[in-house]
Amino acid sequence: MRDFIVDRNLKELTEHRTIVLPVACYVTTISENINGHIPLHWHDEFQFVVVLKGIANFQINEETILVQEGEGLFINSGRLHRAKDQKSTGCVYICLNVSPHFVVSHELYTTFVSPYIQATNLQYLHLDSRNSWANRILAAIAKVEQLISQRLPYYELDISMEITCIWMNLIKNGLQLEFKEKETIKDLRMKQMLNWIHQNYTEKILLEDIAQAGQLSRSECCRYFKRFLKKSPLNYVTEYRIQKSLILLQQSHLTVTDVAYQVGFNSTSYFIDKFRKSMNMTPLAYKKVRN
Repeated sequence: MRDFIVDRNLKELTEHRTIVLPVACYVTTISENINGHIPLHWHDEFQFVVVLKGIANFQINEETILVQEGEGLFINSGRLHRAKDQKSTGCVYICLNVSPHFVVSHELYTTFVSPYIQATNLQYLHLDSRNSWANRILAAIAKVEQLISQRLPYYELDISMEITCIWMNLIKNGLQLEFKEKETIKDLRMKQMLNWIHQNYTEKILLEDIAQAGQLSRSECCRYFKRFLKKSPLNYVTEYRIQKSLILLQQSHLTVTDVAYQVGFNSTSYFIDKFRKSMNMTPLAYKKVRN
């Protein structure tokens, strides 16, 4: 299984880089992740995806999209996202993460990259191979993965040219950029509430606390979580605690009760019940598998 590490702000920390360039390209099987899915996270890099097998269910901020075999996805910098295998299809995809500062030269960044990061209507783009511009991007992503695997002389330069090609095709597809302050504030408030949970999940958490972190009323806080995560704030807290317990359960000196209290549960039996429903096994069974 591949461990997927994020910090308390949900920013991805997992190290995927395989070369000296600010580029990460790898093939991943969703079900082999430690969580059984790719949990909610964000990163500064642009992410490009090509699904090689099965169907991936991606959520980017509030929106959900199914990406079929042969299709792809562009996820913008800084957007919250996660991925699940749609109905256990054995989904495998190429993931290409690229630093925004690498796609064009410094002199061109302000004109050809920065506005696309700031655009509120560009959370993601579905890369459908029936569109010629998208098909060129999909082919270039596969080419980058091949170049990294082969590592022929000057392959770094070839990768740089492919990434420039990817970006040029993306921005030339005709999308009219929009900049709505309300949307920017909404994204910021959601990240503030998630950040507060991740800093305080080991303590007792009330709905009022989460709402206050986002400068919202309790009812509005619930609506935010329903829109972004399709669950209540407190259900998210429970799921996050279980996610954090996975790492602790791999430490042989910690008992299930130790782990339960360290991640914020005040009852071992409640932790076991919630863990079983989430992971389809007990914490003890998971601990035996991972140790």
